[in-house]
Amino acid sequence: MAEGETALPTETGASEPARAGEVTSGPAAAEAGGILTVDLAAIEENWRSLGRRVMPSECAAVVKADAYGLGLEQVGRRLGRAGCRTFFVADLAEARRLRGAVPDAAIYVLNGLLPHTAPAFVATNAKPVIGSLVELAEWDTFCKAKDWHGGAALHVDTGMNRLGISVDDAVALAPRIRAENHGITLLMSHLACAQQSENALNGKQIALFREVRLLYRGIPSSLANSSGIFLGQTAHCDTVRPGVALYGVNPTPGKRNPMRPVVELQVHVLQVRNVRKGETVGYDAAWTAPRATRIAVIAAGYADGLLRSASGTDEVPGANAIIAGKRCPFAGRISMDLTGIDVGALPEKAVRRGDLVTLLGDDIDVDDLADKSATIGYEILTSLGRRYHRVYRG
Repeated sequence: MAEGETALPTETGASEPARAGEVTSGPAAAEAGGILTVDLAAIEENWRSLGRRVMPSECAAVVKADAYGLGLEQVGRRLGRAGCRTFFVADLAEARRLRGAVPDAAIYVLNGLLPHTAPAFVATNAKPVIGSLVELAEWDTFCKAKDWHGGAALHVDTGMNRLGISVDDAVALAPRIRAENHGITLLMSHLACAQQSENALNGKQIALFREVRLLYRGIPSSLANSSGIFLGQTAHCDTVRPGVALYGVNPTPGKRNPMRPVVELQVHVLQVRNVRKGETVGYDAAWTAPRATRIAVIAAGYADGLLRSASGTDEVPGANAIIAGKRCPFAGRISMDLTGIDVGALPEKAVRRGDLVTLLGDDIDVDDLADKSATIGYEILTSLGRRYHRVYRG
């Protein structure tokens, strides 16, 4: 987006009007099932507050999965302008998109080097996160043949047992840093239980990574993710890699959320209908009206990121929406495009066809919806659909 633009073309081809300091995208607001608002200023402030917490370590940004569902280019551009110099994405496609937003930043690709993709890293000026000896051999062969010195990260597995070379292999490879063109620009590992601050594996991984770092003196290192930042200075190393905390999810479960909220989701009411006591609502007849009531049917379902596990049934209360300033419970199974909400406790004219109800915002945050959905905030954010009209504020 060029400087000064205030709107993006919608899918209908028209430009959606935007307030000063806002950019819009997606289908037109009047045609979309709902409106998803992303506060870019809050994302920047979250990044800055984490950076202050870890000084003098560098605060990078993880923007994989379309910046956790909120818009890779928009988030990347905002953080790049704020001074973020290092970004992490999942794959090459994300790296290409991000490169247009942050022309001069370092971009690391966490999923590493797929076979025969080394030329694409050069074309994008991205760095693979090498997680196996096979990857390392292919990367070294390519770099030698093409005289490429763009660098790569070396991922050491200290206890996650997912990606990464073993500690023994890291020890064996350590002498390579004596070579002038060793090609390692970052040494990294990943914490498995950082959200559980008292988990003993955190201390074991921190200590093990410290031992590996001693063998790679002079190479910048990175261990802490969002929650890892709150484990203290021993986890910070040279660079921290916050992801979900940037987007407002609580990195310290069970404690006050130190992050600013980022997203607001409002969805249109399609219809308000009367339901008699004893009648059921939705698939499987899973919710039975305990009294004569009214059901507001909204234009969002599991195709839009309202997970089916947030359904309200006779056995399990579901998630809530805020309507007329009050929490109203979901009623019945969430379907692909529709969700029912029990609004019987509201005054009769409090909600009408076309009104917007709040699913995220006010006093319902991402963690609240995640809890009602029996999942985590990561899944809520990355499931938000593309059918919403999107507003980027700030």
